[in-house]
Amino acid sequence: MAVFGISVYPEHSTREKDLEYIKLAGKYGFRRIFTCLLSVGTKSKKELIEEFGTLIDAAHKEGMEVILDVNPAVFSRLHISYEDLSWFHEIHADGIRLDEGFDGMKESLMTHNGGLKIELNASDGGTYLDNVMANFPNTQNLITCHNFYPQKYTGLSLEHFNACNRAMKKYHLRTAAFVSSNNGKTFGPWPVNEGLCTLEMHRGLPLELQVRHLLATGMIDDVLIANAFASEEELRACTKLNPAVLTFGIELEKELTKVERAILYYDKKHANRADVSDYMARSTSPRSTFSEVSIPPANTHDLKPGDVAIVNDRYSRYKGELQIALKPMENDGRKNVIGHIPAQEMFLLEYMEPRRIFGFQE
Repeated sequence: MAVFGISVYPEHSTREKDLEYIKLAGKYGFRRIFTCLLSVGTKSKKELIEEFGTLIDAAHKEGMEVILDVNPAVFSRLHISYEDLSWFHEIHADGIRLDEGFDGMKESLMTHNGGLKIELNASDGGTYLDNVMANFPNTQNLITCHNFYPQKYTGLSLEHFNACNRAMKKYHLRTAAFVSSNNGKTFGPWPVNEGLCTLEMHRGLPLELQVRHLLATGMIDDVLIANAFASEEELRACTKLNPAVLTFGIELEKELTKVERAILYYDKKHANRADVSDYMARSTSPRSTFSEVSIPPANTHDLKPGDVAIVNDRYSRYKGELQIALKPMENDGRKNVIGHIPAQEMFLLEYMEPRRIFGFQE
């Protein structure tokens, strides 16, 4: 099951606002927090415990785990040895994310040190991971997380993202990635803030669409909102998603009948047929459920890719079947075109596989 998370940056906020945000995210079932030690300047260990400790304790009360972003420079500045990670227990952290790696052996040794989760940078690709795994880490304490990219046009390509994820999944490691809130004056750890997403293609897209895409890949376990503060509406939208279902938005073209609405938002879930067609995704289960009801013809124009149609009374054997057009098709009047997938979501059709469970946002 996917886990959703938020990010907090206490050096750029107030304790009151951070605590309020943590409580709100906890209310909606968020279970992870990312926060950053790379951008806290020259603060001492004691100051950092004071600044972060209260927030981490508040997160734990909400059932959330907290991962601190670090790198070798942070270890050096705070005089922390990879052989002794006890200070991270003092600050009550659940784990540390290594934004920059060491030499493979050190990462492995860290996973045997006190039960702290060690999170590798998933965006570096498979060679670095192979080096860590060659040193026999305790994989119970080893997880991975991609970067986020504040500068426009610097986010990962989908091709590289997929290659990195395949490398992580080869070792059955849990993987996280970042999405970006569009809620007004959000911020991250750095002055540059043009969105904080992992994938460049996500920049500027609605947050819940970014989330639906990451879930659709089947390779991301945890989805983290990188910038603060996401709106309550955005948090709520995330937790309404079913990670197991490929979910599409829909722009309706007609007023739906009661039967058409029941088919579109089919409570038994749509599933693409195993014997797939180049021309359409087909959900045939509604045919039996709605075999005894009438579906009068309406809005029966030719279909273009992304159109969503329901077979009407004129095609009796197939009446009630829901279809998503993948290629242009003629319509002889036996299919009601009820709407279409929004243009910015068309890329999600690439994840429509045989037997894939899918549905629509109501």
